[in-house]
Amino acid sequence: MPKHILEMRKITKVFPGVKALSDVELEVIEGEIHGICGENGAGKSTLMKVLSGVYPYGTYEGDIVYDGEVQKFHSIPDSESKGIVIIHQELALIPYLSVAENIFLGNERRGAGGMIDWNLTNHEAAKLLAKVGLDENPTTPVNQLGVGKQQLIEIAKALSKDVRLLILDEPTSALNDDDSEHLLQLLRNLKEEQGITSIMISHKLNEIQEICDRTTIIRDGHTIETIDVAGQAGIQDRIIRGMVGRDLTNRYPTREHVVGEELFRVEDWSVYHPTQPGRIVVDNASFNVRKGEVVGIAGVMGAGRTELAMSLFGRSYGRDITGRMYMHGEEVNVTDVSSAIKHGLAYATEDRKRYGLNLIEDVRRNISAAALFKLAKRGWVDGNKEIKVAEEYRASMNIKTPTVMQTVGNLSGGNQQKVVLSKWIYSDADVLILDEPTRGIDVGAKYEIYTIINRLVAAGKAVIIISSELPELLGTCDRIYTLAFGVVTGEVPVAEATQEKLMTLMTQEKSTKDKEVRA
Repeated sequence: MPKHILEMRKITKVFPGVKALSDVELEVIEGEIHGICGENGAGKSTLMKVLSGVYPYGTYEGDIVYDGEVQKFHSIPDSESKGIVIIHQELALIPYLSVAENIFLGNERRGAGGMIDWNLTNHEAAKLLAKVGLDENPTTPVNQLGVGKQQLIEIAKALSKDVRLLILDEPTSALNDDDSEHLLQLLRNLKEEQGITSIMISHKLNEIQEICDRTTIIRDGHTIETIDVAGQAGIQDRIIRGMVGRDLTNRYPTREHVVGEELFRVEDWSVYHPTQPGRIVVDNASFNVRKGEVVGIAGVMGAGRTELAMSLFGRSYGRDITGRMYMHGEEVNVTDVSSAIKHGLAYATEDRKRYGLNLIEDVRRNISAAALFKLAKRGWVDGNKEIKVAEEYRASMNIKTPTVMQTVGNLSGGNQQKVVLSKWIYSDADVLILDEPTRGIDVGAKYEIYTIINRLVAAGKAVIIISSELPELLGTCDRIYTLAFGVVTGEVPVAEATQEKLMTLMTQEKSTKDKEVRA
């Protein structure tokens, strides 16, 4: 009979007014990769915070049995001392410290007199980096590395603590396909070569199917079932059914494609890097979008998709920007974010926590933030009207919150994204640029976001979607532009598009220009 390294028995966790977990059961077999699936707000991250001591013993009901013994973790160091290490979705690295300093932060390698032995620190960091497949100098500042490499540094940091049970919360949500595959292969290697057990929370069901031995489904704070994943046919449909409580026969809602006249056009748009003179990031890009149309922008990481969007939205990114922008057939001069909003342009950032929301403010204030002028009364915001507007969006967008006075930082990712969309819809924008609108969101919440997009275009708005998920673009768009090295390399009607065709265009080299620097 397989040995259980972990059993969580009847775990119940209550926050003021909300029961986040109710008698949750979880059993993890030693040496397996165990998935945890559920909608945003189902209680997955809360359960892992209970396990890791973020929510200490005494603040929840139930038992944590690890290695056959009931544990009473009062802090993260308590759980780490037993070999349980959690890597959160928001990476906990200090950007201006070196790789080695981050790996051993709080776990310093000391020499004579209690002073840090930097030679030993860098030497051991180099060995850990080799284990996770990184060929980086340990003295490199972390902020000089991409998010994929930072994720691997977090795992190296976990290995430095003699990890036995590694918990990863949405580890690939911000990674491209190559970095995601590298990380998944690393988890396989840790399992096979070092016997490390992993728990992986993910909304990417293809990854759950690819790498996990078993997965536990959680819905509304309850354990639904634990199922074998490896080699099982139709497992994704079964997981979805468990997550949402029903069959989701179509992951993309149908809509009538009623496309009108051109609404927004960009011509010969070029953007230079803000701090690296001579480096062109967007190179003579041209595209358009019509009323009632959803247009996608596809490209690999680093292609310039987000830089293009931010530069269009009030020149929020870049320098020496040139080109022309037309709204309703007339050229407009958008010099800052305020003028972009005034001309009917909205941009929902890919990083909703950092740029899209004020996490310490409530739902009401976040929804009204981009269009306070609509609530102004003799220079003051009409508070009653602000609450009324927020309540209307809470209902129409199905934002799951007990009150619009709830702090946005306490909402699940899917509901935070609905608040971001509510903010820009309330601004009455004609063109909405949605950058990775469903990143880190479960399939049920994704469906709701797609439905909202359909409502917008049905009302005559135009929507531009930037996404790293090609199936998402194929399932939601009318046309797709491809971007490579800052250059628009193709425009494909969705009826003629395939993932292979898009990927070919997305990786097309510049023909006569340098990839990075224009002479």
